[in-house]
Amino acid sequence: MTRSLVTEIDHVAIAVRDLDAAIAWYAEVLGAEVVHRELVEPDGVEEALVGVAESYVQLLSPTREDSPVARFLAARGEGLHHVGYRVADCAQALDAVKRAGGVVVDEAPRPGSRGTMVAFVHPKSSFGTLIELVQEGRPNGAAGEANDGAASEKARTGPH
Repeated sequence: MTRSLVTEIDHVAIAVRDLDAAIAWYAEVLGAEVVHRELVEPDGVEEALVGVAESYVQLLSPTREDSPVARFLAARGEGLHHVGYRVADCAQALDAVKRAGGVVVDEAPRPGSRGTMVAFVHPKSSFGTLIELVQEGRPNGAAGEANDGAASEKARTGPH
């Protein structure tokens, strides 16, 4: 048996139209707290991470009409968008997926939110589920923050 590339579930992402309403629902109904909030400009989304043990529920809301999450909401409505799995090395995990014949969205890892490196695996090769490979931290020389200065300040100061 081969060694698992995934170390744990990083997050379960839920696409929502109204991020503040979703945050309020999670707080009021489930007593869950947002532990991180960030604008991810390259992906056209704002995210709020609700802490659940060592993982997160990632609430995603589009910030522009052409973002993948906006297209998802238009086609399918609110709900489960993808599952993020933590990996020790995103590039290595992505290469393993490709070698196994998996269809990938990202040909190489790219900066994600909260200082991670990420890459997506297309749902047509993973039984209908979009998968995000998530590596904590960035290797030396990797591109900078995935967001702009205002979003970085928002991420540091928490939810507003």
